[in-house]
Amino acid sequence: MAQAMLKDSRMTLVFETGLNEKGEPIFKGKSYANVRKEATADQLHQAATALGGLSAYPLSSVERTDNHDII
Repeated sequence: MAQAMLKDSRMTLVFETGLNEKGEPIFKGKSYANVRKEATADQLHQAATALGGLSAYPLSSVERTDNHDII
């Protein structure tokens, strides 16, 4: 039976940087690689809130991307 082995993890902070000509929000992301594989959602949220506070733009969302090797 195949198994998924967690290879690496990345956290992306998504900021709302303004509005386009139609009045729709514009989003930009900043990614951080080498996130600890064991990090919980609460730990990532705390880190994202701290990092987001350093930005001039409001933090819209936080995303985690896990890459797995299937063996």
